Amino acid sequence: MTKGTLSLAALVGIVFVILSSVFIVDEREKALVLQFGQIKSVKEDPGLAFKVPFIQDVVKYDDRILSLDTVPTEVTPSDDRRLVVDAFARYRVSDVVQFRQAVGVGGLAAAEDRLEGILNPVIREVLGSDGVTSNTILSADRAALMQRITVQARAKALPLGLEVVDVRLKQTNLPEQNLESTFSRMRAEREREAADEIARGEEAALRVRAQADRTVVELVSEAQKSADITRGEADARRNAIFADAYGADEEFFEFRRSLDAYENAIKGSNSTLVINPDNAFFDYLKSDQGAAAN
Repeated sequence: MTKGTLSLAALVGIVFVILSSVFIVDEREKALVLQFGQIKSVKEDPGLAFKVPFIQDVVKYDDRILSLDTVPTEVTPSDDRRLVVDAFARYRVSDVVQFRQAVGVGGLAAAEDRLEGILNPVIREVLGSDGVTSNTILSADRAALMQRITVQARAKALPLGLEVVDVRLKQTNLPEQNLESTFSRMRAEREREAADEIARGEEAALRVRAQADRTVVELVSEAQKSADITRGEADARRNAIFADAYGADEEFFEFRRSLDAYENAIKGSNSTLVINPDNAFFDYLKSDQGAAAN
């Protein structure tokens, strides 16, 4: 092996050692320098950092706010109306040393398993506490409940080196086995309300109909009364006229009434009247006045 070859090999070795001792910390990360599994230093500032090659290793953790979706959890509020709650949490690694000591080589996967083990009991505890009903959970008041969950989960997650930023409830549903009974109860309530409305409507219709019938009877009675009065007044006036006419010319009055009787007795071309000619009914037909009128 020549001297030049040795120099080149040495140069390559030196470059390799230098590169093995340099690493870059991204602004979105935090890094731990480990030596035989023990933490030797923490690199939180972005830029170049150094380690002892071949002896020390570098483990990096995400320094951004991360999201964790929890599995649906069944809770029982104080009104014993069970609900299935689907939540999510936002968290970040706040202390990488404590985080490494707590989860070891498991990293974020192990941390999320343990964080979920914290969140689900806290959710059940807060939503099942005294004074919290299903209506509270389903209303705008649940913002205060989410704040309580966040505070308690944050305190319990600190030993893991995690900071729980926020916990939110995504969905709140009824358990599958309770859906049909709940829908049946809702249908029964709506049918009862509909029956009440129909009964009230029929009662109001009966009142309106009775009032209308009463009004009709009153109007008809009043009209009949007015008609009877008018008819009576007309009859009285007619009788007065007849009386005046009868008093003025008694013979003419009797003559006129006889003519009316003849007209009413013999109507139409097919009318036939069989009567004795000497009957008093024909007195005016045989009289001089009747002959002249004929």
